[in-house]
Amino acid sequence: MPEREHDPGGPVDIAIVGGGAAGLAAAIFSGETARHSGARSTVILDGAKSIGAKILVSGGGRCNVTHAAVTPTDYFGNRRIIKNVLAGFSVEAATEWFASMGVELKREETGKLFPVTDQSRTILEALRTRCRELGIMVYSDHRVTGIERSGEAGFVLQHSHGVLHASHVLLATGGRSVPKSGSDGFGYELARRLGHQVTATVPALVPLVLDDRMFHKALSGLSCEVEVSTIVDGRPVDTRTGSLLWTHFGISGPVVMDASRFWCLARNQGVSAEVYGNFLPGQTQEQVRQWFVTETRNHPRRSLGNTLAQRLPQRFAESLIQYAGCDGQTAIAQLPRKDRDSLLPLLTKFPFPIVQDRGWNYAEVTAGGVPLEEINFRTMESKVVPGLYLIGEILDCDGRIGGFNFQWAWATGHLAGCAVGRALTQSDDRHKKRTPDSGESE
Repeated sequence: MPEREHDPGGPVDIAIVGGGAAGLAAAIFSGETARHSGARSTVILDGAKSIGAKILVSGGGRCNVTHAAVTPTDYFGNRRIIKNVLAGFSVEAATEWFASMGVELKREETGKLFPVTDQSRTILEALRTRCRELGIMVYSDHRVTGIERSGEAGFVLQHSHGVLHASHVLLATGGRSVPKSGSDGFGYELARRLGHQVTATVPALVPLVLDDRMFHKALSGLSCEVEVSTIVDGRPVDTRTGSLLWTHFGISGPVVMDASRFWCLARNQGVSAEVYGNFLPGQTQEQVRQWFVTETRNHPRRSLGNTLAQRLPQRFAESLIQYAGCDGQTAIAQLPRKDRDSLLPLLTKFPFPIVQDRGWNYAEVTAGGVPLEEINFRTMESKVVPGLYLIGEILDCDGRIGGFNFQWAWATGHLAGCAVGRALTQSDDRHKKRTPDSGESE
């Protein structure tokens, strides 16, 4: 379905600002809910030249649609509200919904669900096709610059090609991640102007940049299992285990991406944050010391490098030994105590010298946004502005890596779309009752 380029005109029943995952889902569910009452006019306005850019680049171009097991603990935000939102549209419902659009999903060992085609375009084209079937008009290159209330019922939207009047507005502008896709954070300003609060926004699911004096460049492309702990202002706030990827700029991989939000939030708040890595997950410093003592007793002539390489990738072991100022060729029985005391703590509590995150262009999602307390979790309608709905990443809710943020987009889009569809249907029913030739009396 080619995006429209001319003025959408108006007035319309529903104006959806943002043609990403949440906006497309809301458009479809609103159309399916209201269709039995007659054709309704729904338009999607998107500032980008083509919609769905984030869908296309997600999951390495494969689109991690959702996860086999989704719970509120996979998200950060008001988990009571998150629980209720997720309950309204389960993973099973999402799977069936995509199947109804001709998209079959497959589950991988990690629990991630992808289209069997392994192509994100399959997802985007299915959503666009369903929009076309429902008569939903999509206008790309139509950046919304302002939204105002128009009387008690309705809104006036200013956009780059003119003005649009709508009875209901759905804000699905995304956050600030991947701004080249169109989600540059202006949706927060639109929400503020309408009376909403916006909590501090920082990159989440973002790689972290290390001090250039570190050895990460020599390890670029190497991955290893690590337990990552984050300490903020002297207090432990997060511990998780997973795959870490060394890169030319620092560290990435699922465990780092998930932990990044805590470091970014602390930096934004101006408080100290330290991130440590345990390269022998589940092992304490004392257990590692005992292991080394045993190795020294049983294999006194074995070199330090070969000893560590039993439990660590060899390239990493060599780099860590050098970083600690030790000689990897030294027999472990001959290792000076000061060298042992310098090296062993690094195995279980390595301080990552983080200097910054990699920025919005590389962040997969935004932490922060419009507080969930300001929306009705049953409908996603604003408690501040009747007729306004907020969905997807614009809200203060971010999930861990693995398809959870897409599930949030589908779930919030479903609730809002169905709610506005019902509202239009009820409005039609009331109108029919007031019409004399309908054969009905008030």
